[in-house]
Amino acid sequence: MAERKKSRTVVFYRNYFNEFFVRQRDKVKEKIIWTLELVEELPRVPENYLKHIENTDGLYEIRVQQGNDIFRIFCLFDQGQLIVLMNGFQKKNQKTPRKEIEKALRIKAEYEAEKK
Repeated sequence: MAERKKSRTVVFYRNYFNEFFVRQRDKVKEKIIWTLELVEELPRVPENYLKHIENTDGLYEIRVQQGNDIFRIFCLFDQGQLIVLMNGFQKKNQKTPRKEIEKALRIKAEYEAEKK
């Protein structure tokens, strides 16, 4: 099988993403993995899979849909091509809950402080 060319690399920060991932059904896990591979491989990721969160400084969400279930995984770019995964959650309505964004921003601040 040919080696796939990566446009960027996805990494996990601490255990935040994993705690979310292990609670999901197998079908959801498969879709999350498929979406993460897409994010790594595509030179330009469509907004329906990766989108900047409005009014934040560099916070993004990876968007996963499995059937009628919608999931979001917060992430940030580090050094351009490295995507750092943070917390994830299941989306229940149109608007992303403020508490989830605040949690992601706290994790982002923690990550940035550690890098200094």
